[in-house]
Amino acid sequence: MKITTQGLEKKIGQFFFPAVFINDTEENIQETERLIKEHNIGGLTFFHSRASAATNYESKNKVVFNDDSYQKIKDLIIRYQKAASTPLLISIDAEWGLAMRIEKTPQYPYAITLGALPENKAELVYQVGKQIGLDLKSAGIHYNLSPLADINNNPNNPVIGYRSFGEHKEKVANFAVEYLKGMSEVGILGCLKHFPGHGNTNVDSHLGLPVLNETLEELLENELYPFIKGIENNVDSIMIGHLAVPSLNEGKNTSATLSKPIIETLLRQQLGYDGLVISDALNMHSVSKLYETKGELEWEAFNAGNDILCFAENVPEGIEAILKNASPERIEESFNRIMKAKQKVGILTPNDFTSGELNFEKASALNLEIAQNSITKIIDHSSSQTAFEAHKNNKLVKLSLYKNTENTFFKTLNSELHSPEFAFENLANSDIKAIEKELENFDTIIISLFVPKAKPLNNFDVDNEVFALLSNLLQNKKCILYVFGNPYVLPLISHLKKAIGLFEVYQDFTEFQKVAGIQFLENSSCPGNLPVNIELQ
Repeated sequence: MKITTQGLEKKIGQFFFPAVFINDTEENIQETERLIKEHNIGGLTFFHSRASAATNYESKNKVVFNDDSYQKIKDLIIRYQKAASTPLLISIDAEWGLAMRIEKTPQYPYAITLGALPENKAELVYQVGKQIGLDLKSAGIHYNLSPLADINNNPNNPVIGYRSFGEHKEKVANFAVEYLKGMSEVGILGCLKHFPGHGNTNVDSHLGLPVLNETLEELLENELYPFIKGIENNVDSIMIGHLAVPSLNEGKNTSATLSKPIIETLLRQQLGYDGLVISDALNMHSVSKLYETKGELEWEAFNAGNDILCFAENVPEGIEAILKNASPERIEESFNRIMKAKQKVGILTPNDFTSGELNFEKASALNLEIAQNSITKIIDHSSSQTAFEAHKNNKLVKLSLYKNTENTFFKTLNSELHSPEFAFENLANSDIKAIEKELENFDTIIISLFVPKAKPLNNFDVDNEVFALLSNLLQNKKCILYVFGNPYVLPLISHLKKAIGLFEVYQDFTEFQKVAGIQFLENSSCPGNLPVNIELQ
């Protein structure tokens, strides 16, 4: 009997994927090695640093950036794998590439940018999945906790927004599947999140519990659609979101992560899914503050139907609770699913765990092609022609917001439209009133708005003074506005309908700025479409 218990304990250890940090201390690293050796844990989920992980950002600790993070993660993975008797499944959030967590690695466009691509360019989303997969492989990572299958149909969503392919369910489903196929092609596991759909929420689940009030019929019609498509295409894993859906859970406001009716009844039985189910991070406040006894949360999450307990903070206590309460059959089920995933990525046979190198050139070429196909024209009343005429009459000026005048967009325009340039970088270093005074002498202004943040908190960090400046210029000048950032910033700009040109570029990457400049000079078409509904003022 003793051997059976020990055998079960080792199997239960496989369900635990504690968080690890690239910038950890030697003491932290040794503690992780001890967990691996003593409890036979199944895998690890990498974050950059404790200051930036899940809910830890509330502590307001400064994130320290390291140029050698990529090498550090490679070295740490090798070290952790050496400590493991069963090879570890290494996971990370790399929605837009390793750059989401690691400096000096290729960054690909956000999902919202990919969502602006025409349907017939879905191949580019596949290529993004493939390139991200190759980057992960080079570091020794086998499991990308992405993409999002969330349909972003709530502009006030504080946590999904730019991470979703948009608000059209078919496009979200198709693009998520393409991204998954790209990763799968190079042997990387993917994950659709956050089941049953985190798009139509306005609470950050890192901090509180969002509630979805839709009925099952409404969810099947919209939120669940991309997950069903993913299941039809054999998605490796599905992450359960920390959100309550009372209609699926006997009217209770319990997080889906802890809900048997949502995981076992809906996902497993009704939708016929038999792949891996992973919980969202168990340190997030929507669930982490529910149980005082260590190990109880881990047991409840496992009992609800999760196979992998992500960011589990109480490994020994969690193992003990599952051992005490779970049936051997249920343990076997989850264990087999995890082993199947490990087999798929080839880590159960001896290997050096890393392969290939980062390819920045390929990433840049792909970003350029995405920029060419995602740039979106929203308003255009002969804006290019007007600018060239104003240039001829010395009435053209350029204004850069939140980047200096040395930006690639202006440099590209300057090959044919050399004109005076002004920049507002921040309130501390720039005088808005002085800029406004200078602009009085010109009648046509090309404005580049480099939106400071991708998240809507504090109006994307755009200063009120900048909104006031834009409003004033739009009413009194011929304005051509190029927006390098989240399109949800557009409704915050008053009198935007008065612009003679409005173009959404989504990213501030060099490639995107260059494409925007060329597009304006050549007055060429913009193939992209807004992936979300925007009401202009």
